[in-house]
This record gives sequence, C-alpha cells and structure tokens, in this order.
Amino acid sequence: MKDILNIVDDDDKIIDQEPREKIHAQGLLHREIHVYFITPNKEVIFQHRAKDKDTFPDLLDATVGGHVEIGDSYEQAAVKETKEETGIEIKVSDLILINKIKKYSEDKSTDKINNVFNSRYAYIYRGDVKDLKIELGKALGFEIWSLNKLAFLTDEDKAKFIPYILYFATTELSNFIEDLKNL
Repeated sequence: MKDILNIVDDDDKIIDQEPREKIHAQGLLHREIHVYFITPNKEVIFQHRAKDKDTFPDLLDATVGGHVEIGDSYEQAAVKETKEETGIEIKVSDLILINKIKKYSEDKSTDKINNVFNSRYAYIYRGDVKDLKIELGKALGFEIWSLNKLAFLTDEDKAKFIPYILYFATTELSNFIEDLKNL
C-alpha cells in the first residue's frame, strides 16, 4: 500500500493528497514533524538512519521524524512517531514546541526533494539511550551528543549528519536547550 499524504499550500492549508513517492519526486509541499530527545544533562539523542532510506541514508537525524498522516495534527503525529521509532509512549502534553518552519531540501544522492512545513518539538527523556527501541529497517540506532561536542564538531563529525539537522542542532536547538530550566 502506498503512503498517501496531504499536500498543503503556503499557508499550511490542505489542498490535495498524493503518494509519498510523488511528493518527494516533485517537491510538493507537505507536513512533517521532528522530536528531539533532550537528556537532563542537556544532551541530544540523534537517530542514525538506515542505509537504505530513500532520503539521507546512513546519517544522523532528529530522534524522531515522520510525516503527518491524513487526519492527524502535528502533535498527534509526534506522539505516534515517537512510539513507533523509539518504543517510548508520550502524551501531547510532554512535547515542548521549539518552532514550526517551512523548509526545502534536496538529497543529491537520491534526487529526492523534501519541501515541508516542519513542527519541531523537544521531549525531556530521563531514561537510558539503551532502552530506546529502533524501528527495524528504518534506523541503525541512537547516539547521544553533548552541547559541547556539537559546538566543536570536526569535519568528520559534520559529515555524519543530515545537513539541515546539523545546522539546526548547532544553532537553534543548542540555544533552546541552553535556555531550558529545571531539567
């Protein structure tokens, strides 16, 4: 069965539905979410994508990421994807909205285009990274990175990340985490 997703306009209003493959081939505007697990020590947990993903394979990504399915809100998608991709059950009230952006990116290795409204959330994770369950076939595992390590990345480290995830993690996300109180 093909994944059918909503297509939205520049105001994030639903205007049509198309298969996921067509959306990424043609760069049609759609919705997705990212959830970043933040530890009480102000570290970020990244998901290592599987080698056969159709976009940005074998790179570090948000802890959780996914499309907003037909009929779901951004928050509902974040809760569902968190359970699917980590095995952790959360509630909408556990999510902290970081921001919502319109983002366009191209994966040169696969010729796929990601043109999205992306709602990005933080979730304070108090468990052990070893307790996170990878979604088979979609991820290789999880990695914890400190803010200090993110601030002083080597070129080798930078090459491990999806480019827009790297930019976000080293700018807006790091600033957001620094401002968090009472972890």
